[in-house]
Amino acid sequence: MTDDLTSNPLADDKLREECGIFGIWGKPQASAFAALGLHALQHRGQEAAGIVTYDGEQFHIERREGLVGDIFSVGGPVENLVGAAAIGHVRYSTTGGSLRRNIQPFFADVADGGIAVAHNGNLTNAIALRQRLVRNGSIFYSTSDTECIVHLVATSPAGRIVDRLVDALKQVEGAYSLVALTRKKLIGVRDPLGVRPLVLGKLDGCFVLASETCALDIIDAEYVRDVKPGEMVVISDEGLQSYQPFPPQRPRFCVFEYIYFARPDSLIDGLSVYDVRKAIGAELAREAAVSADVVVPVPDSGVPAAIGYAEAARLPFELGIIRNHYVGRTFIEPADHIRHLGVKLKHNANRGQLKGKRVILVDDSIVRGTTSKKIIKMVRDAGAAEVHMRIASPPMTDSCFYGVDTPEKKNLLAANYTVDEMCRLIGADSLNFVSINGLYRAMRQQKRETATTRYCDACLTGDYPTPLTDRDGESQGQLSLLAQA
Repeated sequence: MTDDLTSNPLADDKLREECGIFGIWGKPQASAFAALGLHALQHRGQEAAGIVTYDGEQFHIERREGLVGDIFSVGGPVENLVGAAAIGHVRYSTTGGSLRRNIQPFFADVADGGIAVAHNGNLTNAIALRQRLVRNGSIFYSTSDTECIVHLVATSPAGRIVDRLVDALKQVEGAYSLVALTRKKLIGVRDPLGVRPLVLGKLDGCFVLASETCALDIIDAEYVRDVKPGEMVVISDEGLQSYQPFPPQRPRFCVFEYIYFARPDSLIDGLSVYDVRKAIGAELAREAAVSADVVVPVPDSGVPAAIGYAEAARLPFELGIIRNHYVGRTFIEPADHIRHLGVKLKHNANRGQLKGKRVILVDDSIVRGTTSKKIIKMVRDAGAAEVHMRIASPPMTDSCFYGVDTPEKKNLLAANYTVDEMCRLIGADSLNFVSINGLYRAMRQQKRETATTRYCDACLTGDYPTPLTDRDGESQGQLSLLAQA
């Protein structure tokens, strides 16, 4: 454990959002709707954004680093993205590093015309695929795993472009939800396990695809349904066609979408993310009760679980920590003599709600533990009599290889210490996590089901639902090179 800030003073030990995707077909000024949709998905990636449109004659592309609102402002690039069909992407790099040439959507001219692809997830055999493609003559522009899909489409022997995309996806392993745009079609696909989300909506008779329903809400589109695991939806001027091109498998949706990644106002598989988080907090209160005066969330992601905890424990809920929402991803590098300020760049204690009180702090997860340690110290310095930490997810013991930027296992606190040791390291009076069974109980309660539903919980259990070819194979040594390229 260390008190030093990382090289980026805002880089705490939270999980990094994956990516967000959006697509719309048949709507004039499609790029404006895509920009709005991406703005709603900004929480899934703040590093870069891109939009590709088609106007009936040619494709138009704009991809830049930065936030959606800064890139696609009125009078800016969005005005040049003409056409009634568009796909877009917001990015936080998980595979490929932070390079401008890795910004999505990717576009390529193939035999049947152009195709643009935007992808949320991570391919666990990307290195192996890339090596094979390069040996066969493919020339890569980026270091992103997503470009493998484009090359597989381009080199597929299948006839129609839809069949070529299916052929390409049958060769990949890992997690993906993607949208693709051709001259005649908008295509949406989820991997057979349905690890990453993708929803279908409708706006004035036009179909919309998005990572979350909050992107539908912002453009007043109607939520129709989730795209099913292993389903391909093909949208054209003739309407929507649905295919199941992959052998059926038992779904393994990412449980952390409910715990942390998705916006709380989104619906996933028909469930309110906000309600699920409250239910997890209530389960946590039943499992890990402690005598206290007040329940305080670590904002913003800990708020719904803290509300659920407070209601179940019959304790007051207070905003004892206030978050500064106006700190972006880049900031002045603090001088050495003020580096100890650390977490206060994002959070500040609300002293009146903490002084002299026994405080239950509720957060969604602990990754490295550095931020938890700083926040607990901040709450103590504000006069709290006791600080009890409660976490609305089980201990994170393993890395994610499906599109979430998690540290290596050796840097995960829960992989290397017991709960009691973690408690001492972060400086809490007590520390408890919701159990894996408690997490599933809360999920089933919201689904109103008794049958066992299985999620992708590999980061909590080490049970990976797909092969990890690049990690386990001969190409393992090249993973870090690709990520840093």
